[in-house]
Amino acid sequence: LWPWLLASSGLSALVQLVTLPFFPDSPSYLLIQKGNEEACRKAIRKLWGEGDHQAEIDDIMKEKGAMASTKTLRVLEVLKERSLRWQLYILMTVMTTLQLCGINAIYFYSFEVFHTAKFEEYLIPYVSLGIGLCECLSSILCSTLIDRFGRKVLLWGGYLLMCSVLALLTMTLSLQHRFFWMHYFSVILIFLFVVFYGIGP
Repeated sequence: LWPWLLASSGLSALVQLVTLPFFPDSPSYLLIQKGNEEACRKAIRKLWGEGDHQAEIDDIMKEKGAMASTKTLRVLEVLKERSLRWQLYILMTVMTTLQLCGINAIYFYSFEVFHTAKFEEYLIPYVSLGIGLCECLSSILCSTLIDRFGRKVLLWGGYLLMCSVLALLTMTLSLQHRFFWMHYFSVILIFLFVVFYGIGP
């Protein structure tokens, strides 16, 4: 079954490969990059139907003007630019914490935790698949929550809850040989961690 599941990801790529030639180019790309206003109008008509789309074209022209007045910085210039220093720090912090938050360790050790929890061998891959599905669903949930609470609240809340879950998971894994029910609690914590990861970072 696993080879088929892995191969199924190629199905979406095949659909894109077949259908992509029939999609129009982006109107903004045609006007800003190519400078072809007629092709831009044609693409807009294909996307939005017939009608007066001059307002959209004017917006794209304003965007083109704004881009022309903006200087493109090299990597070294971005690092030296004082006005971008805080944005750079925030970006580096978010990306570093994303890599070191523990999600890779959770995925790596989940098989062992499920095995210790006395799950049947044939069920473990499906439980692991459930973890991936759980992350996917929580990411969809995050897209609905982000407008309501903001990115900052979700990041702080996600990391705080993930830290709490990791602390509890460390405790349950240490005590799993004393209490038989600790294995199941560890499994629940793994799922919770993945949910908080999907909602937060």
